[in-house]
Amino acid sequence: MKIVRVQDIINTEREVHGPGWTSRRMLLKKDGMGFSFHETIIPAGAELNLWYKHHLEAVYCVAGNGTITDKATGETHEISDGTLYALDKHDQHTLRGGTEDMRLICAFNPPVTGREVHDEDGAYLPDDSEG
Repeated sequence: MKIVRVQDIINTEREVHGPGWTSRRMLLKKDGMGFSFHETIIPAGAELNLWYKHHLEAVYCVAGNGTITDKATGETHEISDGTLYALDKHDQHTLRGGTEDMRLICAFNPPVTGREVHDEDGAYLPDDSEG
């Protein structure tokens, strides 16, 4: 059994920052669960162009607000507490923070190793290492 408390991750190697986001990686590839699990904070007003070409992601908003725009269709959806979106087709998207910081709970498959940051396309590179 694993017990992970987000307050124990803050200011450690499992808290990763990038322009417009902070990710607290609670479960990683090395934890052996077959997925990774993160708490991500998107500040109010942030704008991120993302495209997880090598990962599927499910995201559940537990606080704050914002929007997500599907780049293929141009469709924009409101995000607020209680909203889940799933990037089941490696969807290119723009995530925007709203009037409040968004607190998102995210699961990635395949799992990330923990130090990934977005490349020029907004993707995480695939992990070719074992275990």
